[in-house]
This record gives sequence, C-alpha cells and structure tokens, in this order.
Amino acid sequence: MKLQQLRYLTAIAENGLNITNAAEALYTSQPGVSKQIRLLEDELGLKLFVRRGKRIEALTPAGEKVVERASQVLQQIDAIKTLADELRGEVKGRLSLATTQTQARYVLPSIIDAFRKRFGEIDIELHQGTSEQIAQMIAERQVDFAMATGSTESFTDLVKLPVYRWDRVVVVPKNHPLADSKDALTLQALAEFPLVTYLFSDRPDSSLMKTFARENLTPRIAFTARDSDVIKTYVRTGLGVGLVAGMAVEPELDDDLVVIDASHLFPRLTTWIGYRKDFLLKNYHGDFLKLIAPHIEPYLIDDVLKGRPLPDYEQLLRNTKLPLRG
Repeated sequence: MKLQQLRYLTAIAENGLNITNAAEALYTSQPGVSKQIRLLEDELGLKLFVRRGKRIEALTPAGEKVVERASQVLQQIDAIKTLADELRGEVKGRLSLATTQTQARYVLPSIIDAFRKRFGEIDIELHQGTSEQIAQMIAERQVDFAMATGSTESFTDLVKLPVYRWDRVVVVPKNHPLADSKDALTLQALAEFPLVTYLFSDRPDSSLMKTFARENLTPRIAFTARDSDVIKTYVRTGLGVGLVAGMAVEPELDDDLVVIDASHLFPRLTTWIGYRKDFLLKNYHGDFLKLIAPHIEPYLIDDVLKGRPLPDYEQLLRNTKLPLRG
C-alpha cells in the first residue's frame, strides 16, 4: 500500500467520484489513477467502488470505511510535515560541531561570531579532536556537524558539503638553510631535513607520505601534533622544518619565521562539513551552513533543510567553485 494510492482514493471521493476530475486535481493522468486504484483493491482484497462499466456510481460500504481511514492517515501525514516545519523554525536549541584545531583556531571564530549575533539564543558547542575522534563523536550523536579535511572514508554515513581548499606551506626559522634559497623548493631538498607536521601525516597512506613515495624519497618525521601552534613552537626550537596549513601562519605573530610556498609539491586539500543522514536540520542550521559555505547554491541549502537528496560529495566537488584559504 502506498500513500499515493490513498491520495488518489480520497481525491476521487472528494471530486464526486469522477476519476478525470480527481486526476486533474492531482496533476496526473486518469489512466494512472485508475491503475493505482485497481492495485489497491487487489492488495486489500476489497471492492471499493460500485461500478457500471467504466463509470463509478458509489462507494461500497467497505470503500466508505477505507476512505475514512485514508483521510485520517493523510491528515496525520500533513500534521507530521507541519511539525517538521515548526521544529525547523525553532530559534532555541543547540548547535554542536566537532572539528580540528586548525579549523577551530583559524577559520571558525569569525563564522561563530556572525552566527551568535544572529542567533543569540542558540547554544554553541565546539569540540576539537583528530579525524578519528571527530568520526566517533558524530557517529555517537554527540555533535550535529563534523568538519574535517581530506579522506572521507571514516564518514561514509554523512551528507557532506565542500567548504574550501587549502595548500600546505613550509615554515623555518630565519637562520635555516632553506630560508635563503632563491630556487623553488623541491621534495629532495625537503627530505634532507627532519619534518614537524600534523598528527597522522607520518602514516604510509597519508597524502604527505604518498607524495614523497612517488619520488622514491623517505622523509624523516621528527614530530607530529594536532595543533599548528605547537608545530610552529617546535620549528622555533630547531627540531625540524614545519609543514602546516597556509591559513595557520599569522604574519603579525609569526614574523620570526620564513614561509615557503609548497603548493607545487603537495596535492591541494579540501575541508568539508557533514551531518548524519537522519539528522533533522532546523532553519538556524541552514543559516550556519550558509555562513560557513556561502559558495554553495542556495537551492541546495533549501534541499538540505527539506530533507531532499543532494548530489554526492564528489559531484559537488566537481561542480562547485571553492574558495582557496591561506
């Protein structure tokens, strides 16, 4: 039994038992309505209408009872839709997000500030962690949104929107041998020094290690951290050459470091935001997505709020012009 069949049945009853008028009211074809009614009667094992030839003359006693119940079901469906609209329109509640230190420190402050000015009654919760911790938090429903970079293998059950792209940069002290080089940085030159970079970048399947491996090079990873500021601190001590996100360098605070472009060496990375497929987004969630990803077409955000299916993540990546940060 399908809701469509119940709608067709009640429309016939409401249009004087005239299938043609019912079909016009539902913007569909008369043969399609007749077919669905026959399928419904076959499934129920009941005759719902008294017919003379192709003409419907009356509802059978069973038909009258089925129409009454069908009307009640459709009213409840409408009530659920109304409830969903009311829930989406609530301006009190919570917005929670799990993300990495880089996003929390360098990207989100201005977005959170703008959101708080617009929705002062919404409580905001930010949780910082590794990709594995972020995946666990959203899988266990501790947070509404996950925001991370790169691989989405641990986040297969999420609806994801691309947010921006970014490149790595190399940071060294001013007295470092790489600081005075006039030539473009090479992987061979970088492999001569110990590296200080993000947590898990030393894994063989990381984009960093794969890039070196393609050139038959094995980098020396001296230290990894989830925090860009910690990486820069150890670069200053001389522990190694730093590899960080471009947006993690602040000219006014990091003027003691030399920043070297590495965009030609490593693949450009994409940061995305995602939510569970069964999560009911409210209107303020949609406004948050518009603030964090203003380049996403407005009709897609509307589809998100109405629970309509979105193009898959890879298709969105191909069809969306993303900003480059840093």
